[in-house]
Amino acid sequence: MLERILILLLFLIGFAGIVGMRNIIKKIFGLTIINSAVVLLFIVEGSRIGNSAPIIDAEIGLVVDPVPQALMLTAIVIGVCVTALALALAFRLYKAYGSFDIDEIHRQVHRES
Repeated sequence: MLERILILLLFLIGFAGIVGMRNIIKKIFGLTIINSAVVLLFIVEGSRIGNSAPIIDAEIGLVVDPVPQALMLTAIVIGVCVTALALALAFRLYKAYGSFDIDEIHRQVHRES
């Protein structure tokens, strides 16, 4: 139960970073924190059945389901790619408008049009 509460707090920290911050880089970090919280939740929930590795043995017992772990490895790779793309886009915005502040970029875009 405690681990689920900590994961929820981690998720809420990331959500607060996305909603409450004006800096694009901080929003990207919030997105990464949310991704990490979701991965941790799936790993914790996937290990509820057992706690031993899924290796065929004579004394096979309750083993961890390997499917959520494999899916979360994929989610980690996709999360890193999304973070890299978001950081590249943030860099392009900085080069174009000279700021990471969302409000400042919004003002400059509306001033140009």
